[in-house]
Amino acid sequence: MKASNRFVEQAAALVRDVLPELRRDTEQVLRARLEAFFARLDLVTREEFDVQKALLARTRAQVERLEREIALLEAGRRQ
Repeated sequence: MKASNRFVEQAAALVRDVLPELRRDTEQVLRARLEAFFARLDLVTREEFDVQKALLARTRAQVERLEREIALLEAGRRQ
């Protein structure tokens, strides 16, 4: 085997051995940076969003009901 082929084989073996650790380290760094990035944003969880959405729907229904009642009261006063 030529020296250059042996070097390539050794380099490939080294990369194969280091790759899993490098991947793990990269994932950890990426996860930490993403968590820090999202922590700086003013975000809510899906659960919090769904709670607020339901509250808004109930409030909207109540406003519509009150608007109808006011319209009926005003119509009765005009007569």
